Amino acid sequence: MLKISESGAAQYQEKGYYLYKQQLFSEDKLNRIESIFDDHLREKGSKLSDELDRPHIRDPRLLEFLLSDEVLDVVEPIIGPNIALWSSHFICKDPYVGRATPWHEDSAYWKGRASSFENIVTVWLAIDRSNKENGCMRVIPGTHAGGFSDYEKIDASTNTFDTQIKGVDESAAVYFELERGECSLHDSRIIHGATANESPFRRCGYTMRYFSADTKVLDKREIWLARGKDLAGNVYQNV
Repeated sequence: MLKISESGAAQYQEKGYYLYKQQLFSEDKLNRIESIFDDHLREKGSKLSDELDRPHIRDPRLLEFLLSDEVLDVVEPIIGPNIALWSSHFICKDPYVGRATPWHEDSAYWKGRASSFENIVTVWLAIDRSNKENGCMRVIPGTHAGGFSDYEKIDASTNTFDTQIKGVDESAAVYFELERGECSLHDSRIIHGATANESPFRRCGYTMRYFSADTKVLDKREIWLARGKDLAGNVYQNV
């Protein structure tokens, strides 16, 4: 497995994203993540498949992957050697009924939870092939430097959120088309979203979110020091 190069890290800093078009985990590990997702899918009850947030809190099996060298080696060139785990999320858009994800910034939903959003990165691992047909993620490059956007209310029955950013120029969007096992990385502040899945093919991903350990966490969430040392006086879970 190759680390992200200096030019790749520079692209991330400039555009707010990077496509890691290599296998992040071995096939065995990828199959085990999918098996864990299948367990959560069976237990989800009335929840939709795109609502399986922070599953590692309930299922410590996922920490093997979230704290693994495979992921941290990809994250380190982006946010540095002191890395903490912020959250994770199974995001599955079922065939034909998978809802659209409106244009948003992750950081807008985390206001008041961290001292800074400059060094929070999401690794989006494709458990299924992800493309335009089944509603892959798309971003507006460079928007991670723009601060919080203005939002408006929308219909939550057909979307994963009930708000969206106003006036996004969709013609500028870059689509994150990934093969199974590949991943993307994006800044918490970048404008991104996804269309609905109107195809016969499931689109499942696992987001793994990390922050530089010089960022102070301001709410009482469970976080883990994944690599390096704490520089902000945060309280971490034991591994």
